[in-house]
Order: sequence, then C-alpha cells, then structure tokens
Amino acid sequence: MRVIDISMPIHRDMPVYRGRAEKRPTHHLDKQMPYDSINETSIKMNLHTGTHLDSPRHMMADGWTMEDMPLHKLITKCKLFDLTQVQDAVTKDDLVNLSIEKDDFILLKTQNSFGRVGDANFVYIRQDAAEYLAQIGIKGIGTDALGVERDQPGHPTHLAFLKKDIIILEGLALANAPEGSFTLIALPILIKNAEGSPARAVLIDNLSNSI
Repeated sequence: MRVIDISMPIHRDMPVYRGRAEKRPTHHLDKQMPYDSINETSIKMNLHTGTHLDSPRHMMADGWTMEDMPLHKLITKCKLFDLTQVQDAVTKDDLVNLSIEKDDFILLKTQNSFGRVGDANFVYIRQDAAEYLAQIGIKGIGTDALGVERDQPGHPTHLAFLKKDIIILEGLALANAPEGSFTLIALPILIKNAEGSPARAVLIDNLSNSI
C-alpha cells in the first residue's frame, strides 16, 4: 500500500488565492520550552486557504454547511487526470475524451501544481466543463487550484457543482501524484455552521477493493 499526501502545508509563505494578503495564515507561538513547560501554537487562517472543502453555503444563502458534509463521499475511489497541457482554463473539450462516469470522484492535475497555484491567472475550471461534469453526475471534483474559478461574475462554476451537491475539494498538491485510479481520503474539520473547512487529503494506491 502506498500513501501519497496531496495536502498543501500550512505556513506563512504558502501560496494563497490569487496572492491576496488577507488569505495568508498566521502562526503564533503561545508557549515555548524551555521557558514554559510546554509548546503551544495558535493559528489564524481563512477556511478557504490551503487544501480545503467547500459546502454549498459558500455560494448559496440556503446551502448546507460542513456539519452536513457526507463523509462517505470523501472516503472513496477516485480518478486522477493529468491536464498539465492546459494553459488557461479546463474546458469541456479537455474532458470529453476522458473516462469519466456517473458517481466518479475526479481530480484534475494542472500547471497549478507546478508553481501557478498562487498566481492571479491560475488554471481554473470553466463553466462549460463544470456543467458537463454535473450532467454526467460525478460525485466530487478535486482541483489543484485554490478555487474552481477566478471570481467569475455569479460564480457559475461553483454553482454548477454545488447545486447538484457535487463535493468541491480545492488546493490539492498533485505534483507527485501520477495519473490513475486511487482511494481518496479527504476529511474536513467539523466546524459548526461553516461554509468550508481545511482538509488533510491523501491518495492510497493498492488498497483493498472493499471501499
């Protein structure tokens, strides 16, 4: 069994959404040995920084929150596709020839995993691609961008997924993950009334087919 960690490390200098300073996390060492008898650290960060999950409340006033996140959809088989040839946005044309089926959880590896994730013009998922995936009926979408779109007016990409209860997993670190089929585990922190949550995401190769 091989475990591939596809989570972004949380630190002050990490890439953040479009390089925005307000998205940058801060750490504070509250207690430190040897002066104190223990080490304790506090952290302040936006819930949409680093590897994280969105709930429908992120874009929909009446959407459900992280307490209702269906965890069984986050311990699942997944398919990872290499789209590193894409320069600007993942479109329907980039997906139509891929083996994507109903109830798949798909991960998209792009140039974001190789240095573009914090850029203002990161590779995003265009509305036509999102609507195509929603029509297929996928279970979830994972991306190595910190957002599935770049602040498009009306947030059509997010809504194409969230209106169909398709799980959105953003901020994946896929540089060392090869194309193929895996078991995905990506569990959120249980934060009451939250529209998003940090997650630790891993891919497992050669796990029993019992999941």
